[in-house]
Amino acid sequence: MSFKGTEEIKMAEHPELSAQERAGKAFPVSWDQFHRDCRALTWRLNEVGPFHAVIAITRGGLVPAAIVARELGVRVIDTVCIASYDHNKQGDLNVLKGVSPDTAKLGGGTGKGLLIVDDLVDPGKTGRMVRDLLPDAHFATVYAKPKGRPLVDTFITEVSQDTWIFFPWDTALSFQPPIRDGAA
Repeated sequence: MSFKGTEEIKMAEHPELSAQERAGKAFPVSWDQFHRDCRALTWRLNEVGPFHAVIAITRGGLVPAAIVARELGVRVIDTVCIASYDHNKQGDLNVLKGVSPDTAKLGGGTGKGLLIVDDLVDPGKTGRMVRDLLPDAHFATVYAKPKGRPLVDTFITEVSQDTWIFFPWDTALSFQPPIRDGAA
């Protein structure tokens, strides 16, 4: 007998709902908080490095990668471009751009001495794909959910699997009703 998790039940009962709508809990992150969390991540990474290059997983990893690279003094910044979300619906993974040959060479072809940065690891599909591309790279995210956490070497904050993180680049200031009034 197998038991389905809340996410799987909601998906089966309401396939038209987005991942955000199925999440149930909201975790809004301000620019200030995100910057503090990125700096906290850098403190941990400073003990692990040095790194030859920082590789941002686009698009979510661009901002934290810039902050981490600045704080670590790393000048070589590359991207691996993987599309998995269309706004808030997750679909198939699509590698739009791999790591450049010059950056891959710095990591000896396996990623040793390279730092991969993303904003979040959620179910871990993107993380698993990047791990396959660069198995020896150090993988860091600012936030981690339980399903994806085993893929990450370093992270700052764990949030529950049923939480949707509202990143500062996706939000605007507006009134929010109190939680007791039904706000997520």
